[in-house]
Order: sequence, then structure tokens, then C-alpha cells
Amino acid sequence: MAYEEEEARRSRVVVNTPTSQREVVRSEAVRHPERQGISGGVLAAIVVGVVALAAIAVLFLMNRQQQQDANANLASQPPQTTIVQQPAQQPPVIVQQPGAATQPAPVIVNNPGAPASGGTATSGAPDDSSIQAAIDKKLGNDPNLSSLGIYVTVANGKATITGTVRSEAVKAQVERAVRSVKGVKSVDNQIIIG
Repeated sequence: MAYEEEEARRSRVVVNTPTSQREVVRSEAVRHPERQGISGGVLAAIVVGVVALAAIAVLFLMNRQQQQDANANLASQPPQTTIVQQPAQQPPVIVQQPGAATQPAPVIVNNPGAPASGGTATSGAPDDSSIQAAIDKKLGNDPNLSSLGIYVTVANGKATITGTVRSEAVKAQVERAVRSVKGVKSVDNQIIIG
């Protein structure tokens, strides 16, 4: 509701002149226009708006921090190891993602079979464990082949190669290296190109 305030002042003054004396009444009216300013409702709305904006800013910053923490946790996790199951006659192939340092290929030693005729094995031909050791040494000493994760098993002079390589040329190179070992009668190359 708009209103104006009016204030009135009256004053009496006696004026003396040499010929007369008279009394003069003077009145003055002062008007105050409508008062201006912020009402209580407007002030409350401004305060509520400022509090809401501050709450939204705090929630946004907290959400952003949680996302950064989640990304840091994902980056710090170690690489996953995948195990691929092979048929029963072969050992499982373990595929590992490359780590910081390469490890030499593991040495797999099979127990030699019992001699067929009750006597000792022939001394001219090497037994499976010595062939296995020679193959592992040959693959381990070759810098191109030692980091591939190729597995070779030897049974009765037959070498079975398993693992995964990137090209047909590398697969053939591994087979040639295994065939060149003394005592290997045949090679079963089961390397997968992937």
C-alpha cells in the first residue's frame, strides 16, 4: 500500500513595525514521498536463491572429485590375466598382458617313461628331459623368441609347441628352432596366430 507522509508545521511570529504590530501565522507543509527499499519477502527470496546456488556448487565439486578418484583407481589396477582352457591332452595356455619386465619362458620337465624291455635306455639317443632342456635353452637364448611365452613339451622325441604369436613368419621361426635341436624326431606345431 502506497502512502505519503505529510508533516505540517505552524509557527506564529509577531512582527513589530513603528506604526503597527501584527501577528503572522506561517504554516509549512513537508511531504515525504513513498518510502523505497527492499521488502522482507524480496530479501528472503534473495537469501534462499544464494543458498541454493552455493549448495549446487558444492555438490558439483564433490561429484567431480569422486569421478577423479574413480579414474585414478582404475588406472592403478594391475593388468588382468586370462587363462584359455585347451583340450585335455595339452596343458592350459596362459595368456598374460605384457608387464613391466619380461620373464624367460618356463622350463617344463616331463618324467621320462619307463624303458620298454626292462633294460636301460639306449645311450646313443638323448632322453626327453635333455631334449626339453636343450629346446628351452635354445628358445631362452634367442632374444626374439624368449619373450613370446611359447611352451614346448617333449614325449618320446616328439616336440609339441603351444602358444600365441603375431605372424606366420614367427610361428615358422619357432618351429625351425625346435627342429634344429638334436634328438627331436618330429614337431607338432600348435601355435596360434593372434
